[in-house]
Formats: sequence, structure tokens, C-alpha cells
Amino acid sequence: MPELPEVEVVRAGLAPAVSGATVLGITVLDERALTRHTSDGVDFERALTGRIIETAARRGKFLWMPVRGADEAVVAHLGMSGQLLLRAPGAAQERHERIRLDIAHPEHGDLAVVFADQRTFGSLALDALVPTADGAPGGWGTDAATVPTQVAHIARDPLDPAFDDAAFVTATRRKKSAVKRVLLDQTVASGIGNIYADEALWAARIHPETSAAGMSPRTVRRLLAEVRTVLEKALAEGGTSFDAQYVNVNGQAGYFAHSLNAYGRTGQPCPRCGHPIVRVGFMNRSSHYCAHCQRRPRAVS
Repeated sequence: MPELPEVEVVRAGLAPAVSGATVLGITVLDERALTRHTSDGVDFERALTGRIIETAARRGKFLWMPVRGADEAVVAHLGMSGQLLLRAPGAAQERHERIRLDIAHPEHGDLAVVFADQRTFGSLALDALVPTADGAPGGWGTDAATVPTQVAHIARDPLDPAFDDAAFVTATRRKKSAVKRVLLDQTVASGIGNIYADEALWAARIHPETSAAGMSPRTVRRLLAEVRTVLEKALAEGGTSFDAQYVNVNGQAGYFAHSLNAYGRTGQPCPRCGHPIVRVGFMNRSSHYCAHCQRRPRAVS
């Protein structure tokens, strides 16, 4: 599933093309791509045609495009394999294309925003905007202190200027679960998925099954610093692509996969100590770590 760096790369690519653009028309090819929308494809088309998009914003793994003059936004969640692509007007239909928005930008002219999704777990929706709980801008790419209702329960991400480090430390140390489970909890900090949780824990030399409640404030802050470092590096390298499912708006893959130290490197030598990276099951997924550098806590049986 695309995580913060991948979704932010998509948002940054969309923003110049959609900010100030008018929606000329919408083609819904598959209503499964509207599972988060409260009505059907006809309603989605009617509600957006002729409207002007303000910008492209993001919190965690959610994207949204506020509609000018209305307390509403088009919300996008990419799910496992969703893609938002920019194409020339009238371009051939993409493989797994579900929805197409034809837009007209005052500077860039006519464009098509294509939502393609192989596994159909992603979705678009028109959703109401509500005030943020802390009064700060809703997320990256917007100055408005609003957020879609579908995103309101999602915590800020560690790269958000309004992220509260002290609150994160307190929330983490209140959890009795494994620290990796806490990192994946989008109500504690958003945007971190399996890849970047494993990478941050490796960098901090923390075993994924370490009890969050047993960690000192200093250790939690050190982990948070490594989370930010990993996310920033992945963002700079365009995100992580293992296959053609994650691409930016131009269809290009990210290359952070070449910089991974733990995730997906089962049996390969740890870049730090040379011991093999191991893989174990975790929450219907897998954890990748170095058993030598990331010692298993004694309290874990």
C-alpha cells in the first residue's frame, strides 16, 4: 500500500495541474471506485462538473482536492494499487482505469486526471470539510484549517509542521502493544506503513515487538527522529516501487527500494553488522529486522 512518501509524491505532482482548474466532465467507468462516496456515479459527476478545484492536499495516506466556494472536497485513497495519473485530453483509456476527470487549467490548458486501480481497494468521494481539531492547516498543500470528515480521525503525520511530538511520546508510552503496531496506528501518527516502520525501527535499533509502554521518552523521541529521516529520504527519492502499481502522476516509479536496509531483504546481510535480515509474521504482514542489531526484548516470550 502506498505510504506517506508515495502519496505525497502524487499530491505534489497533482497540485500544479489541478489548482484553479475547472472540472469539464467526469466519466465513471467502475462504481467500485466510489465506495467511499455516499451516492452513485451520476451524483458524483453532477456534483463536480463545472466546479473549480482549489488545490491538492494530503494528510497521511489520504489526498483531497477542495472545491472552490463549497465546504467540500474530492477525497482520494489509493488503497493497495490506486494511481492518480495526469494525461493529455482524449488520451487512450488506461489499463484498470476507473474514473476520469477532464479539467481545464487557466495556464496549462486541458488535462485529464485518471484514477486507475487494479485491485479496486482505492476510492474517490465527494466529502464535507470540517474544522481541524487544533486549528492548524488540515495537511500538506493547504493553508485552510479544514479536513474532510473521512480524514478527521487520522492523526497528523510526522512531517506535518503541526505534528505534536510530546503528544506522540505520551500516546506511544500509553500503549501496551508492540511498538511496530503503534507505528502503524494511523490515529497515533499517520502515513507510516509496513515499509517505513521496519526501516525506522532498524535505524533506531529497536526490535519490532518491543513493548511501547516500556520505552523511555528518550527512546521514543529517537525513534520518531528516525521515522522522519526515513520518510524524508524516501520522499526525496520518489517513494518505494516494487512493481508497476505505485507510480507518480506521470507513470514513473520511485527508487527508494534501492536504499532499503531491512524491508524486503530477507536473508541478505544487515548493512550495519552483516548478520542476515530475518522475516517474521506480524499482523497479517511481515516484519523485517536484524536479530543482532535489534535485540528481542527479554520480556517478550
